[in-house]
Amino acid sequence: MKRQIIIFGILTLLIFSCQQVFADRQGFVRKVVIDPGHGGRDPGAVGAQAQEKDIVLAIALKLGEYIKQNFDDVEVIYTRTTDEFIPLIRRAQIANENKADLFISIHCNASRSGRAYGTETFVMGLHRSQENLEVAKKENAAILFEDDYLETYSGYDPNSPESNIIFSMFQNLYLHQSLTMASLIQDQFRERAGRHDRGVKQAGFLVLYNITMPGILVEAGFLSNPQEERYLMSEMGQAHIASAIFRAFRDYKTYQDNLASQGGRNGQRSPQPVVQQPPVREPVRETPATAATPAAPVISFRVQFATTSVERPVNAPEFRDLEGVSFYFHDGLFKYTLGNEPTLEAATLIQQKLHARGFRDAFIVAFRDNERISTAEALRLVNHALQTP
Repeated sequence: MKRQIIIFGILTLLIFSCQQVFADRQGFVRKVVIDPGHGGRDPGAVGAQAQEKDIVLAIALKLGEYIKQNFDDVEVIYTRTTDEFIPLIRRAQIANENKADLFISIHCNASRSGRAYGTETFVMGLHRSQENLEVAKKENAAILFEDDYLETYSGYDPNSPESNIIFSMFQNLYLHQSLTMASLIQDQFRERAGRHDRGVKQAGFLVLYNITMPGILVEAGFLSNPQEERYLMSEMGQAHIASAIFRAFRDYKTYQDNLASQGGRNGQRSPQPVVQQPPVREPVRETPATAATPAAPVISFRVQFATTSVERPVNAPEFRDLEGVSFYFHDGLFKYTLGNEPTLEAATLIQQKLHARGFRDAFIVAFRDNERISTAEALRLVNHALQTP
């Protein structure tokens, strides 16, 4: 009986939440809500010296300042600016009441193992691994600091297997935009901040499912790892993390604003004259020149999942069951990829599938006319083409 009540309550809550979407909002990014996780009586993850609530607040305030200094047309809204406890449902309400265009929730991770390290960014969706589920349960456990949480969250209990299974079925209506922002963040963490990239992932987070705009949850590092704890406690480390998220926001805003100016609705792309998909997915060094013109270079996105110093055939045993494997030679190494996609969103879906199959370090790489460029540069080229008549 308890199980039936839990399932009914969660399904009712999910149906209700889906009906409150700002369906007429344009894709321009003019308001961003920055959410420092935990706070007050909820310390979050606890390291040997630091508490999550303090570190994420410092990162969030730095991020907000970077945005304010660089974008006069963006309003920055915080869910908290001091060490206070804010219920998860209230954080979503703040974003919804302000009709925000993007929601960024900042957290730190923890593990039973002191060796776990690196950054990862989550979007709302299915728990594709036990590891993802454990992260979501840890963050959702913040509701245990709230009075009457079972009533507030329609029977959701972070310790209930039924709750987490049913709850994870919710799919964010803004999944593509959320995945784009998450990929840009991980790209910046890896290539500019020099952090270990644990990938873009999906899991059921209470703080994300109730929002009515694209949203992501960042895990900036592990406080259970002594080296990362020292890094995250330092002024330099906090500045690196905040500036990486800011650069991702900058590229995301430019991308979405340009799409909106071309007539897209809700961040959905209209037909793309910019990006042409090469007809054959072959290794870069073996692929003949594609049909690009000077006015419209071919921009493509692929997912890199393996690197070797000695060339391996694309049908090698270690690549079994992977269709469309290709490789390119870069910095003295052979790098193996899946996909050759015209959009970052499409490549992100391939990345998700590779992560689910055990390729935890798979990440997105971008190309211009089969020459590798940064993901940010690829999006800038896409944006420029969108602006060109």
